[in-house]
Amino acid sequence: MKVSHSPTTHQLQSVARTVRQLVLDMVTQSKSAHLGSSFSVVDILVALYFNAMRVFLKNPKHPNRDRLLLSKGHAGAALYAVLGVREFFNVKLLKKYLRNGTALAGHASQAAVPGVELFTGSLGHGLPIGTGMAFAGKLDKKSYRVFVVMSDGECDEGSNWEAILFAGHHQLDNLVAVVDYNKWQSFGRTKDILDLEPFAKKWRDFGWNVKECNGHDFKALTKAFAKIPFAKGKPSVLIAHTVKGRGLPYENELRSHYNSPTEEEYRLAKERIKHL
Repeated sequence: MKVSHSPTTHQLQSVARTVRQLVLDMVTQSKSAHLGSSFSVVDILVALYFNAMRVFLKNPKHPNRDRLLLSKGHAGAALYAVLGVREFFNVKLLKKYLRNGTALAGHASQAAVPGVELFTGSLGHGLPIGTGMAFAGKLDKKSYRVFVVMSDGECDEGSNWEAILFAGHHQLDNLVAVVDYNKWQSFGRTKDILDLEPFAKKWRDFGWNVKECNGHDFKALTKAFAKIPFAKGKPSVLIAHTVKGRGLPYENELRSHYNSPTEEEYRLAKERIKHL
């Protein structure tokens, strides 16, 4: 999908609707899971790939490209759809999602399509690896930035807090964490499983500069990403408040994490997406 070099909010919303419809088709046809996780992160990925990040469509491995790691790799359908619409590859490939013999695995895989940096889905690994990439960029005096899109549930993992401490200590202002804070994880509400609050304060105490916004508001997302790094000499984290399953008839419910839509739910979701 062609958009202007500096897309308007209206254009980004249009892209996001297209992406959501593709993801809905992919998950429904494959009778798979994680539709809720994919729908909560769509707008974040669209804002990054269509506005904030430096990408090279004809040379996806260009050494000066910005890197994006989808640490919440179970939302791989959303990443594949965004990359397809962004024209990293032919969007028709998405029809092979989770088919026998396909490269489009349920979790994001760099073996699948151009643009995926890392096989992810084992939660708690994305940020440590992204921190290493950012540290290497600093040592090599490179201009690229590393974006790590995380789930809130994986912030239960101790490996993340080691990386957060390391990044703050080494002043990695080329590192950006984006937390898809939809308030749910696999077995219930995040606050009931292991409460993260005061979430922003924890990041600040570890030496990060923190901003928060509505993760479905393109004006807020593009404004925040335009200010990266949020402070010189500090890694940046954007806590994006989102709705799990945004656009589904059963949004903000745990079953959006697991259930594939019924025929009626598919029809309702298709109509709701048109009005987002």
